[in-house]
Amino acid sequence: MLTLLLIVSAFFAGVLNAVAGGGSFLTFPALVLAGVPPLNANATSTVAVAPGALASAYGYRRELGKIREVHLPSFLGVSLVGGLIGALLLLWTPQRTFEAVVPWLLLFATVLFAFGPTASAWIRRNCTVGHTAVLVTQFFIAVYGGYFGGGIGILILATLGVFGLTDLHAMNGLKTLVSGCLNAVAVVAFVLGGAVYWNEALIMLVAAMAGGYAGAAVARRIPPPVLRKFVILVGAAMTVYFFVTKG
Repeated sequence: MLTLLLIVSAFFAGVLNAVAGGGSFLTFPALVLAGVPPLNANATSTVAVAPGALASAYGYRRELGKIREVHLPSFLGVSLVGGLIGALLLLWTPQRTFEAVVPWLLLFATVLFAFGPTASAWIRRNCTVGHTAVLVTQFFIAVYGGYFGGGIGILILATLGVFGLTDLHAMNGLKTLVSGCLNAVAVVAFVLGGAVYWNEALIMLVAAMAGGYAGAAVARRIPPPVLRKFVILVGAAMTVYFFVTKG
């Protein structure tokens, strides 16, 4: 039964990540419910979804080639460094401490996922900042992404909006590329740190890739707002669950 839970959650996480984002709201709690300690569940979830993110980024290669507003090497560079620092911070966090902050991280990620698009639109309309300030902001976003990562896509899109990008396909492509690179560098740190539960990770990795490949075509027929509401409901339910059980 637990194996089925991991497969189903990873499959639908792959579908969600291909369309609306928020797949970690499914994989992380599924791993915890399967008995994986929260810190290790976070690391294992990252390993499970990383290949799908990079594969999606490859699908946006044409849009990425047209981006002129962002200096890609700088943007990816600060993202990789920040992601590595965030992953190392996770590895250095005591298990008990991480268990205590998980409900707050889930709450932050859920609120961010729910209100992020509105905040992102406001930022694009009202904020104009320099290149260096945006890169510094992206660095701290990447640290959060390496540490936990829930809702990071919304944060990246908001940053790209401040950069001046308006092409949604190009923004999604760069967001996916950055997320994939963050996941990749975090995976290296988690593997070397011995934080990954490999049996669970491999089961979910295959299911997540299958979900991203086979399920995306079906999911695209579902209105994105419906998918977003589903992710928000799951995130809210998991937040309440962790506050009740870990409080």
